[in-house]
Amino acid sequence: MVTTIYFVRHATSDHTNRDERTRGLTEKGLQDCKLVTEYLNDKDIDFLFSSPYHRSVLTIQDFANKSNLDIQCIEDFRERKVDSGWIENFEEFARKQWSNFTYKLNDGEPLCEVQKRNIHTLQKLLIDYKDKTFVIGTHGTALSTIINYYQSTFQFDDFWNIVDVMPWIVKMTFDNEICLSIESINLFTHKNDTLK
Repeated sequence: MVTTIYFVRHATSDHTNRDERTRGLTEKGLQDCKLVTEYLNDKDIDFLFSSPYHRSVLTIQDFANKSNLDIQCIEDFRERKVDSGWIENFEEFARKQWSNFTYKLNDGEPLCEVQKRNIHTLQKLLIDYKDKTFVIGTHGTALSTIINYYQSTFQFDDFWNIVDVMPWIVKMTFDNEICLSIESINLFTHKNDTLK
C-alpha cells in the first residue's frame, strides 16, 4: 500500500485583486477548474485539503461538489509571502530566492521557511492518512519547494517553466514518509513528466 497525493496548483488568478488571501480566479481560471475535476474524477480520492487562500479552494471546489467531499483548509499550506506591497519584477525576485533559500524582502518569507512549514504539515498528513489518496490545493512556489525537498535538482529553471501553468497537478506517491515518485501532469498538453 502507498499514500498517493495529487497536489493541485490553482487555476489562473484574478490579479485585479492584490490581496493574497481573498484573490479569486479569472473567467478562464474558473473554466479550467473543470479540467481538474475531469482529471481527478476516476482517482478514488478519499480526502481534500487546501491552502486557505481563495484561489486554491476555488480550483478544487467543483470536484469537491461533484464528489461530495469537504475541503479541509490548512493554514500552513498557504503560499509564500512576497512582501507587504506588490513587486513588479517577479522573475528577478524569484531568481534571488531560488539562488539563496534564506533571501527575503523586508516583510516577506524566505523559501526555507515556506518549505519547512509545508513539509512539516505534509509529513503529519502522511502519518494521519497513511495509505489513503488525497488532494492538496496549493500554489506554484509552495508546491515547488515541496518538490525541491524530495528532488533537489528541481531549481529555478524548473520553477520558471511552470510559472504560467495554471492549474497544474503533481502526483506524489509515498511509502510511509518516503517519497517513491513524483509526476508532473500538464492538463493542457496531456504531457506527463517523471520528476523522480
